Amino acid sequence: MTTPSTSAPGTDTFDPIEMEVFSNRLLSITEEMGNTLIRSSFSTNIKERKDCSVALFDAAGRLVAQAAHVPVHLGSLSGGIDAVLRRYGAAGVRPGDAFLCNDAYLAGGTHAPDITVITPIFHEGVLRFFAANIGHHTDVGGAVPGSTSHHLKTVWEEGIRLPAMRIVREGELDMDLLEMIAHNTREPDNRMHDIRAQIATNDKGAKLMLELVQQSGLQSVLSAIDSIMVYTERRLRNRIAQLPAGTYTFTERMDDDGMGGDPVTIQANVHARDGQLYVDFTGTGKQARGAFNLPASALNASVYFAVKAMLDPELMPNNGLFQPITITAPEGTITNPRFPAAVGARVTTAQRVAGTVIGALGQLLPPDRAMASCNDVMPSMLFSVPMQDGKGTFVYLETLGGGAGGRAQGDGMDGIQVHVTNTSNLPAEALEIEYPLLVEEYALVNDSGGAGRHRGGMGIARQIRSLHDQLICTIRCDAALFGAAGLNGGLAGGTSRVVQNPGRPDEQRLANKIAGHPLANGQSVRLETPGGGGYGIPAERSAAAIRNDVLGGKVSRAAAERDYGTERVALALQGDAA
Repeated sequence: MTTPSTSAPGTDTFDPIEMEVFSNRLLSITEEMGNTLIRSSFSTNIKERKDCSVALFDAAGRLVAQAAHVPVHLGSLSGGIDAVLRRYGAAGVRPGDAFLCNDAYLAGGTHAPDITVITPIFHEGVLRFFAANIGHHTDVGGAVPGSTSHHLKTVWEEGIRLPAMRIVREGELDMDLLEMIAHNTREPDNRMHDIRAQIATNDKGAKLMLELVQQSGLQSVLSAIDSIMVYTERRLRNRIAQLPAGTYTFTERMDDDGMGGDPVTIQANVHARDGQLYVDFTGTGKQARGAFNLPASALNASVYFAVKAMLDPELMPNNGLFQPITITAPEGTITNPRFPAAVGARVTTAQRVAGTVIGALGQLLPPDRAMASCNDVMPSMLFSVPMQDGKGTFVYLETLGGGAGGRAQGDGMDGIQVHVTNTSNLPAEALEIEYPLLVEEYALVNDSGGAGRHRGGMGIARQIRSLHDQLICTIRCDAALFGAAGLNGGLAGGTSRVVQNPGRPDEQRLANKIAGHPLANGQSVRLETPGGGGYGIPAERSAAAIRNDVLGGKVSRAAAERDYGTERVALALQGDAA
């Protein structure tokens, strides 16, 4: 295995091919860590839905590599490293130690269920790297099952708060601390097993990283890492330098702040100058009364994702990506809340932040890279019921996708998670084995994609029936009022909705944000997520595409006639139109 032939950090002597090979070697380590965490975890949320992320950092706390898991988790990973170094310093970290944390204000977390585990990696007695991972634990205590609800007001209601703490001391697991954490949650066995799996995952990463050092030599590895970061920063600065001058603004509106009331504006103002990109959120609504507030680490991660996605999707995710981006948000707004504001539902706001940055950057890019707005929300369903043995509560969490925006190059993708989330669905078979639930329907929502020359992607319908009299459910999905914006004449995507007992005489439309809602045995609840916005005027959509939409069940004939015209639809279905 060769490493980039660099003589000093920041020089231009590296070989780009060797650098690419070395970068992939680092990514292979993080991918192996991720596979270890997923295979060894106990809870369905990590082992099935893959709601987790892993990364490597250097001794200074700089991100070296992150696996392609959940982009928003970068916030908690980086925040956790900073918290450990701030509290203990490099001198206070010893071989065989491991640390964990979760709190948004004490440890740079993004919300309490995301527990970060950090393990120092020593070579010949000197701290050289950190292995880190994060798992979304379905419950960490607090006022409600799942520890997250739109209506909570403070972080004290959202579960146990963990500053940076040593969970393993020179190879010895602190069982007292582990049991204290686990028994402050509704699923203590899951918490204990999953945290142990997180610790073991980092041990695997440390072993692989030391093998790399042994094969290539410490100085070669350190020099290669420095060069990769320099290259990443320079490459992004070059992309930014190509952007036109001026400030470009994009806004979206959330339905409310979690406690009802008026819609909340999320506004991104973007401008480029001298290879630096400035992203400012002045104009964004005030701090939420509910749990939609976005901590600084999650704000940063959301912006980094959007910039990478729009300017250079193949760019390595490392510390060099962060340097050319300056992020500001007025204090006391939903994107920069004051302690002790609740943050549990922060991903809904993070999705809006990513959507607005993408919308603003889209105005700076060539027309062939344009895209309408995606669904830009984070739909979630949570079900809970006491366990049969009376020893705790089961908590099942599911996050759903929606429609992606139509693009200049084609239709938006149907039923996909976008932006800062990237988890899998929980297969119906696994869900029904683990929990007293029955999946009645899992399908795409017709008529949910915005019409246009290129149609927006379709939302998802998830309908679940209760098989237990004590079941309660919590559902959260924004975009009941405002669909995803179309672009260049495209129409807005469909909105979301929640229905109890659909298709029955007692069918009832519920609010899009419910918490602790009882769902007796035999009753069902259905969540329909929003679609993406359309691109281009509907009159430019081809007859073949209209025909495929209608015959494929993606668009009803009535909706097609409304958006494309009765005569055009009739001709398309006859196959007579060009």
